Amino acid sequence: MQLLVAADCRVEVCTSPDVILSNAQIVSLIGHKCDGVLGQLTENWNHELFEALKQAGGKGMSNYAVGYNNVHVPSATERGIPVGNTPGVLTETTAELAAALTLAAARRVVEADVFMRAGKYEGWLPTLFVGHLLQRKTVGIVGAGRIGQAYAKMLVEGHKMDLVYYDPFPQPAFEKYLDGYGKFLESQGDEPIKWRRAESVEELLPQCDVVSLHCLLDDNTRHLMNEARLNMMKDTAVLVNAARGPVIDEVALVKHLKDNPTFMCGLDVFEDEPLMKPGLADCPNAVIVPHIASASLYTRGGMATLAAQNVAALVNGYPVWNKQDITPFLDMPIAEVPKAAPSIVNAKELGIE
Repeated sequence: MQLLVAADCRVEVCTSPDVILSNAQIVSLIGHKCDGVLGQLTENWNHELFEALKQAGGKGMSNYAVGYNNVHVPSATERGIPVGNTPGVLTETTAELAAALTLAAARRVVEADVFMRAGKYEGWLPTLFVGHLLQRKTVGIVGAGRIGQAYAKMLVEGHKMDLVYYDPFPQPAFEKYLDGYGKFLESQGDEPIKWRRAESVEELLPQCDVVSLHCLLDDNTRHLMNEARLNMMKDTAVLVNAARGPVIDEVALVKHLKDNPTFMCGLDVFEDEPLMKPGLADCPNAVIVPHIASASLYTRGGMATLAAQNVAALVNGYPVWNKQDITPFLDMPIAEVPKAAPSIVNAKELGIE
């Protein structure tokens, strides 16, 4: 808010009690005069909304998220409207939540919590909520971008897990780190971790005790984890998704969870958010949380700052930042924040790089 006010913007804040706004509500809020919009990932930014924004004199829109599957960028580009997002502040926060889901699922933490709160605990038993040890097991990551790599390092360093990763592109810097960590363990008299890059998801799945999804959502990854691929996993595996809900065929997952009670999953995102497919809530071997991977004070504050600065820059005609390091927008007093838009996803198409 302060960034926008400092940029000489008059800010109108939506006070609707509705968590998810309809397009009709958003069109009404845009009205006849609107220079820019800071939107949320729950909103369907399609041609209708971008046309309304164009007619209102809009100069830009920023998504309060790093992902923008909810934004039809070509519709914005056709109307000359830049679209911003908020990269660079979600990496560790999202990876931490994925790691938390992994541990909670493997060690049956949520099941045990429900059991305790129901007053069912009568004393220690050797078979009570026995889970799976992660130490020296194998973790697989599908998508070795910044978040996938950060998650992998947490599991590799924290639990000395071997690693298999699948990504369409080799990650030489990541592989160098893995080699280096293995040599470090050897220097300490410990067994080095092993790693390899799989040629396909199908090659990765049967080898891993934990599989964590960190891929983008597109036509190739929609329902990537379908019935056939779920059946390729170990019966005692843990599947984690803090990427995008439709990467998993949720109906197939519910069936798999019910048919394989020792199979666990941890989900932060869902195919039809905010809804879950029927039966998922009844699966005790599923740990489910409401899309909170970015919910740390640092990250949500950073996202708000980047989204607001995108809008402030666009309405004032400032250039695009075009640098990986966005910390100058986060660590400076408002008066010293760079006069630039931190991240515009269609800058190249609009010729505003």
